[in-house]
Amino acid sequence: MSDENSIFEEQTNASEGNQISSPNDENMPEINPKKICFVVAKYRELSIEDVGAEPDASNETDDGFHSILTVAGVSATEAELIGFIDAMDHDEKNAITAMMWIGRGDFEAEDWQSAVAEAEARRTGSVSRYLLGTPRLADYLETALAEFGETCQNFEIGRL
Repeated sequence: MSDENSIFEEQTNASEGNQISSPNDENMPEINPKKICFVVAKYRELSIEDVGAEPDASNETDDGFHSILTVAGVSATEAELIGFIDAMDHDEKNAITAMMWIGRGDFEAEDWQSAVAEAEARRTGSVSRYLLGTPRLADYLETALAEFGETCQNFEIGRL
């Protein structure tokens, strides 16, 4: 387990009581805001990575191993983020998708149950691939958190 993962585990375990809850809806599924903030932080890291060059048919030895800088592989950050989202339980995957939609303006915070039901009904493939394929994912998740009175500010400070 990497140091970042252990830091995240400590932050998550220390804040188990911090669950997003809507005062208007007692049936809202719980999702730890720290999990959403972890996705936000990792997505921002991923978005600033160098995308590399297109792979070619050159020989790694002849070109000084420059081919390792191509987009042919998955970055460690992307792999970590995919693994983290894929490890979420069914309800958390629906919740983070609904949060993204709320932040994007597809739903209002008051429509939480409808957004979660829609996420459940529309899921056909990998949630991680869907979310990572969404431009501005981090912005949308932070906007949605703000609608529920949460922020990633303390999470970001704890990571520095």
